Amino acid sequence: MTTELDISTAKILFESIDATSLMNLKNCLYTAAIRYANLRAEWQLLAINERLELDDSRTQAHNVFIDSCNILSRNMVKRGEKVQWREELGNERKYIGDFACFIQLFLGLKAR
Repeated sequence: MTTELDISTAKILFESIDATSLMNLKNCLYTAAIRYANLRAEWQLLAINERLELDDSRTQAHNVFIDSCNILSRNMVKRGEKVQWREELGNERKYIGDFACFIQLFLGLKAR
């Protein structure tokens, strides 16, 4: 796996998640993605001391997003739904974090 997630791959992964019938878990994942992506973007605007203050919250939000991915994929397996998206996403934190940012992008575009 490459260390950078491209938009085409992210779109395929997003569409796989978006197709699930597990609406509550999908919405939890989306909420976690948005929260993490917002913190990650905000990070760029902060001074070093402000980043230190936000560091634990950012890490926690990232962990919640990863947990949401795992919970959704486990439940999709129980329902007999395809979870290739989770296998392709892998376990690299940066890659998963990039995916959260893409989710926020796709949701924003979908809402127009």
